[in-house]
Amino acid sequence: MMEMLSYEFMQRAFLAGLIVALLCPLVGMFVVIRRQSLLGDGLGHIAFAGVTGSALLGINPAIGAVVLTLAAAGGIEIVRRKHLQYGDMGLALFFYGGLALAVVCSSLARIPNTSLMSFLFGSILTVNWANIAAIAIIALLVILSLGKFHTPLLLASFQPDIAHTRGIRLERMNMFFALLVAAVVVIGMSIVGILLVSALMIVPVAAAHLWRRGFKQTAAIAVAYSFTMVLCGLWGSYSWDLAPGGTIVLTGLALYTLTAVLAPFLHTRHGA
Repeated sequence: MMEMLSYEFMQRAFLAGLIVALLCPLVGMFVVIRRQSLLGDGLGHIAFAGVTGSALLGINPAIGAVVLTLAAAGGIEIVRRKHLQYGDMGLALFFYGGLALAVVCSSLARIPNTSLMSFLFGSILTVNWANIAAIAIIALLVILSLGKFHTPLLLASFQPDIAHTRGIRLERMNMFFALLVAAVVVIGMSIVGILLVSALMIVPVAAAHLWRRGFKQTAAIAVAYSFTMVLCGLWGSYSWDLAPGGTIVLTGLALYTLTAVLAPFLHTRHGA
C-alpha cells in the first residue's frame, strides 16, 4: 500500500475517489428511498451524449456533460410530474434519447475508441489537481445543500402528503433533488465512468440497508462501505493491473454479498 501511495497519480486517485465515496451514498440514500435507483444510470447515459456532443462541437467535454445532464434532470422531473402513474416513463425516454444521441454524435465526431472507453469506464488514474478541486467544490455544495434541506427532502421522499400539509413545495423539492443527482453523476463519471457511476450511489446503500438500522446510521454505514469500495478497488486495480472503475464496483458487490450472508447474525446481535 505504501509503495502505491508513493506515486503522485495514485495519491490524486485516492483523494478524488474518497471525495466521491463520501458524496455518492449520501445522495444514494434518497435515491433508494424514492425508488429511483435507475435515475443515476439514465443520467449517466445522457452525460455521455453531452461528452460526445461536445467533441462534435469542439468544446470542453465537461461543459457539455454538465449542461445536458442538468437539463435532462429537469426534463425527467417535468415528465414524471405530468405522468405520475407512469413515473419511470420520463426516465426511459431520456435514457434512450441520450444513448441514441451519444451514438450519433460519436460517429459524426469520429471519436477514438480509447477516448470513449475513458468516459464509459472512468479514468481515475489520470485526474489532475484541477479536476480534484472541481470535484471537491461540487461535492461540498451538494453536501451543504443536503444538510440545509435534509428534513424537507426526507419528508418529500418518505411522506409527501405530510410534506404538502407543512407547506413544502414538492415540485421544487423533487426538481432540486434531480439536479443534485445530476451533479453527482457528472463528478462521479471521472471515477468509475458513465456506465458505472450509478453503482457508487446504489451499491453501498443496498449493503447498508441489510443492517436494518435507522436513517442516519444507515447513511454512516453506507459511507463506510463506499470508502472500502474505493480503497480496496484502487489497491486491487494497482496490484493486478485491472480497470479501476470495474474493480471498485466489483468490490462493492462482493461486500454486499458478504453482508447478505452475514445479515442474520447482524440482526441477532443488534436485537440482543
